Amino acid sequence: MTPYTIPAQTRIGHVHLKVADLERSLAFYRDLLGFSVTLLYGDQAAFISAGGYHHHIGLNTWYSKDAPPAPTRSAGLFHTAILYPTRRDLAVALKRLVDARYPLTGASDHGVSEALYLNDPDQNGVELYWDRPMEQWPQRPDGSLDMYTRSLDLNNLLAELR
Repeated sequence: MTPYTIPAQTRIGHVHLKVADLERSLAFYRDLLGFSVTLLYGDQAAFISAGGYHHHIGLNTWYSKDAPPAPTRSAGLFHTAILYPTRRDLAVALKRLVDARYPLTGASDHGVSEALYLNDPDQNGVELYWDRPMEQWPQRPDGSLDMYTRSLDLNNLLAELR
């Protein structure tokens, strides 16, 4: 019997985050990153998206209003990864973060992608990235994927805006 393989077109549709302060989270995801609010549930929850999708991110305070961040050294979400369509789009995001003096926790070239890392106001990890075209992905001699983590040149990324 052939083992089941999930369909190749499968995507992760959305992430739903517990947050301590909805307005503070909206200031980050909506005002800084640029997501649009598609639905508000009073002052307890919001659904936000890019491009009119029903929601890419849900934010709620149902179990977490005014709560401290989850401990770093515990099980849970490592980060939410937000995929940008082009390198230039990622550069625009970086410029917005720089202009807002919002701190990065890292910036990496993974061969298959380039990524910026930061934390949202509740210390949830966020990765902003773009994928290189598949034909440019590094491969080992046997043809398998050869991902790595190298420092990302932020000035070179920002040069996309010139």
